[in-house]
Amino acid sequence: MGKGCRKSELYVKSKLTTYIFVRLKYEFLDKSMRFKMIKSVMNKVTKMKIIDMKRAFIPFIMVILIGCVKEEKIKLPAKTNFIQILTDDQGWGDLSSFGHQYIHSPNIDQLAKDGIKFTHCYSSASVCSPARASIMTGRTPYRTGVYRWVPASHLVHLPSSEITLPQMLKSAGYQTAHFGKWHLSHFSEERAEGEEQYKNYGFGDNPDQPSMNDYGYDYWFATGNVARPSHKDPQNFFLNGKPTGTIKGFSAQIVADQVVEWMSNHRNDEKPFFMTIWLHEPHGPIETDSIFMTHYNELKDESLKQYLGNVTQLDAAVGTVMKALDKAGQTENTLVWFTSDNGPEGKHPYGWFNQNDKVFGGSRYRGSTGGLRGRKRHSHEGGIRVPGIIKWPEGLELSGLKPGSVVAEPIIGADIFPTLLEIAGLSPPENRILDGTSILPVLQKKQFSRERPLYWRNNFNEMKIALRVGDWKILGNSMRDQFELYNLIVDPRETTDLSNLEPERFKNIKKQLIAYDSEVLAEGPDWYPKNMKTKLPLSK
Repeated sequence: MGKGCRKSELYVKSKLTTYIFVRLKYEFLDKSMRFKMIKSVMNKVTKMKIIDMKRAFIPFIMVILIGCVKEEKIKLPAKTNFIQILTDDQGWGDLSSFGHQYIHSPNIDQLAKDGIKFTHCYSSASVCSPARASIMTGRTPYRTGVYRWVPASHLVHLPSSEITLPQMLKSAGYQTAHFGKWHLSHFSEERAEGEEQYKNYGFGDNPDQPSMNDYGYDYWFATGNVARPSHKDPQNFFLNGKPTGTIKGFSAQIVADQVVEWMSNHRNDEKPFFMTIWLHEPHGPIETDSIFMTHYNELKDESLKQYLGNVTQLDAAVGTVMKALDKAGQTENTLVWFTSDNGPEGKHPYGWFNQNDKVFGGSRYRGSTGGLRGRKRHSHEGGIRVPGIIKWPEGLELSGLKPGSVVAEPIIGADIFPTLLEIAGLSPPENRILDGTSILPVLQKKQFSRERPLYWRNNFNEMKIALRVGDWKILGNSMRDQFELYNLIVDPRETTDLSNLEPERFKNIKKQLIAYDSEVLAEGPDWYPKNMKTKLPLSK
């Protein structure tokens, strides 16, 4: 080879190395992984014999990059168990680890220390049943028909045509179990004498709606809706279809004890398991065990003490579940996904205020949005942004993601379905649209791109629809003729509408929202109320 060719070869190799180094710097954020890949690149480039510089340059780049990516593919644990913990009406600011100045929540805070805290975690809806439907299916609630919370003896339910997460995992050999509130299908109750008293409870006994077994559960201990008459001594639990009658104690601890019992006596050591633990707290009617209120003795507001103690009550239940997992030797290979179904109850930023304390009537609804605008039933951040924590010791160790990491990547309840399926080695259903995206790349410190932007349609308040694209969020009314635009990074409390200051951006995101909303409304089942049908802009 002549001196000129030799110099040209060295020049191309140096440029090639520089190019790949820059690409790897931005494609792979983990320093140790980046170092290994760069070292591999250097070795490969050094050994190259470049004959035709112009034709070789691009192919060599592609070969090296593809080779490196294949070399560093992260292996998944052989069998991962899944526990999805859902709280009810817990606000984004309702944990010590999310900034609350009073709440005592050591067990959930420990989850965050041992795992990842997501500061931009969302529910798929601003009320309970729709949010739960999205977790089960990976689809935004209006696609499934669960557009509102499900009242007793109501026609709205999660249809049998939907494919659920427990169905998919059960088909792959998982044991499946549910504990706590369900609120996605038929239940019944009758009013009794006394304030907020009920009797003659029924659950899953409507032949026109799926049973818990149909939804894919092997074992279940559940209520159709909230704990009646309150969290104390609930009367409306069913165990595998049979009513339990009154159970002494408090709901969260009762549910946790049932999880322990299942882990000890019903778990098959030869199978992985999928478990949903959907706690009733801190949804009303709120009743808190006095032992959990002792943390707040310095407070003179009895309603506030009840609420804060209620969060501590559910926190203790989470601790019980984690201890059972440790005892069974399943902590390392279990992914725990903790979140809430929507923002906190109440009509103003502090819930209800200056009322006489009592179990019924709302005086104890004192949850915190962490300063975000809106609350439960709102499409603004306070109604849909919720705590989010994922603990997965084996998986995070393999990816090199450090425990205690804080991630600002926006995630949503609909992401649970595709994420768990991918970790379990299952492909998502092909005959339907999924609105959620697997966030496994986030858990593996890889580049992540969302297939669809975050979308909401809620059934309450004026601004019912919303879309988040990157840092930007647009909200609109049901008729899609009034809109607001916010930059959530500089204005997380949504105080300043930027639609007039960002006309081009506003135009583009508005177009995306209308297209997305039209697609969703066209797919939903025909049981939307007639008076709502006339208000839904199916083509505009």
